[in-house]
Amino acid sequence: MQSYNFLEQNNQRIALMGMSGVGKTTLSNLLPKTEWFHYSIDYRIGTRYLHEEITDLLKIEAMKSPALAKLLRNDSIFISPNVTFDNLSAISMFIGMVGALDKGGLPLDEFLARLQAHRTAEIRAMEDTKTFINRATNIYGYPNFICDFSGSVCELDAPEVIQDVADECLLVYLKATDGMMSTLIERAQKYPKPLYYQADFLHNAIKNYCEEQSLSSWAEINPDHFAVWVFPHLVAHRIVRYDAIAAKHGITLSAEDTLNITSAEEFLNLIHTTLQKKEGK
Repeated sequence: MQSYNFLEQNNQRIALMGMSGVGKTTLSNLLPKTEWFHYSIDYRIGTRYLHEEITDLLKIEAMKSPALAKLLRNDSIFISPNVTFDNLSAISMFIGMVGALDKGGLPLDEFLARLQAHRTAEIRAMEDTKTFINRATNIYGYPNFICDFSGSVCELDAPEVIQDVADECLLVYLKATDGMMSTLIERAQKYPKPLYYQADFLHNAIKNYCEEQSLSSWAEINPDHFAVWVFPHLVAHRIVRYDAIAAKHGITLSAEDTLNITSAEEFLNLIHTTLQKKEGK
């Protein structure tokens, strides 16, 4: 992490990280798009590095309909995922969930392959950060840059990639308080969705879940129930990793302290004062 007077910088660069739901997008949206180039890792993943894979899955589903299959074969229709900053459902669809096939689950080997594909895509999108900083300045003339990390950045085990981004941007970690964490867990359990897991974590989670539910293997898992069960364990797993990244490369903001922020000025001032405290000024 670089030491400087943040507010006096002509070209401010921020990378936001934190779990889904802590307010990263809300805060980044406070930074006016007339002055800030907004770069989303998830958006880059979905529109570049997993675009073909997601499109192929959509076509496989469409081919199950004789009418759509005929139109696809003669190029009468065009199928493509609509990934936006605010809608990442197509990426979630690609990842899927492990579990019983008749309940919408994926075989374990296929699920692991998709997780690896997502990890590779995320790393490549992270590596593109410097390129987009240069494009933002040299092509579009934006003075400032904000990068919104994926919620799974702490799972990559790619310290050199984190370091490269930290060399270019100030890493700002939005850390949920205990009360907020309970809300995030409740929300995730009420509306379970596909998530990224490290292979070792996943294997241990499946083992523990099957023992607890008296199941013989992953093939008997109810995917939605597993997603609900595993989320608190995933949160505990990720918090330690987030804390370590922030301690080494950036600063930590309490997500609760950002709840009432309504302007870019307030947000940047909070970053500045937190940075000054960390540097002992």
